[in-house]
Amino acid sequence: MTNEIEIGRGKRGRRAYTFDDIAVVPSRRTRDPQDVSTGWQIDAYHFDIPVMAAPMDSVMSPETAIALGRLGGLGVLDLEGLWTRYEDPRPLLAEIARLPADQSTARMQQIYAEPIKAELITQRLRQIREAGVTVAGSLSPARTQQFSQQVVDAGVDLFVIRGTTVSAEHVSSQAEPLNLKRFIYELDVPVIVGGAASYTASLHLMRTGAAGVLVGFGGGAAQTTRTSLGIHVPMATALADVAAARRDYLDESGGRYVHVIADGGVGRSGDLVKAIACGADAVMIGAGLARATEAPGQGWHWGPEAHHPQLPRGERVEVGTAGPLEEILHGPGTRADGTLNMIGALKRAMATTGYSDLKEFQRIEVVVSPYSGSPRG
Repeated sequence: MTNEIEIGRGKRGRRAYTFDDIAVVPSRRTRDPQDVSTGWQIDAYHFDIPVMAAPMDSVMSPETAIALGRLGGLGVLDLEGLWTRYEDPRPLLAEIARLPADQSTARMQQIYAEPIKAELITQRLRQIREAGVTVAGSLSPARTQQFSQQVVDAGVDLFVIRGTTVSAEHVSSQAEPLNLKRFIYELDVPVIVGGAASYTASLHLMRTGAAGVLVGFGGGAAQTTRTSLGIHVPMATALADVAAARRDYLDESGGRYVHVIADGGVGRSGDLVKAIACGADAVMIGAGLARATEAPGQGWHWGPEAHHPQLPRGERVEVGTAGPLEEILHGPGTRADGTLNMIGALKRAMATTGYSDLKEFQRIEVVVSPYSGSPRG
């Protein structure tokens, strides 16, 4: 049985599904939400909630990374962002929030043209470490070799290599590419790498020794990769494919478990539920956390693609403000749109469908039920 369809006589395509296309199905058992565990662990690091913050300047500052860590999640700081280019980026963050739409991309390109300063990488990561939470920083593949030593020397716990698409085999005629397998082997800390969106690509990333694989292309609400590059893979299908690669790699490697992290498309609590149901161990959230009152973006959201010097593949989008970070994650919720109490919603969904922990919930039955327009109902 195949779900391929004929696009034309010379091309076939596989039907793929977004989170809006699927729903989880209750089982024969229900539980009390307080009896449900949302904890997960990667390498030696345990977290109470399966939430990583996307390394975007609109989402994470050193202060918000600390706050998220104290709330049970993991904040990942963009080590190529404003916090490592400027001593005090807060006036620039305020300026970006005020920019007219027709000027935002050009002005952001100017702001982000400031060189990255290695000493600021050390300073920002040290600030997070001194707060006593798990320290994570992110670099793009292009900058990893240049700054990775500063990152490790600063005492990072988890290192994230994040790009629109990251492969285990990058071919370049201009310079020696990053050898992921050798780099991860020589590094002293666990590495999370991505994005990937297919079985084959993710399996190759797992074979490099990565502790986790990011699934998706990041950016989500603030990314225009689909319109600018024509690249897009619906997240439900991508996660299910990568979860299959994790299962097969577990057998191939004799028991080495690689964590699957949904990166993109998880803007509301229902998306978080469905991401875990499709096989994710955790999710990386951007827009959902950019709605926090403490978020540096002040109600606006953008990623590194929005200020690329040659080919911007993202934009600054207005996401508004939903409430404090604690209310976004743990409630109480005062609206029914999935923006507040995301972990409470996950616990409720797991309890309603009869599952007690995240690993169990990955086995839940799902149905395909495409909606037209709004997914509510």
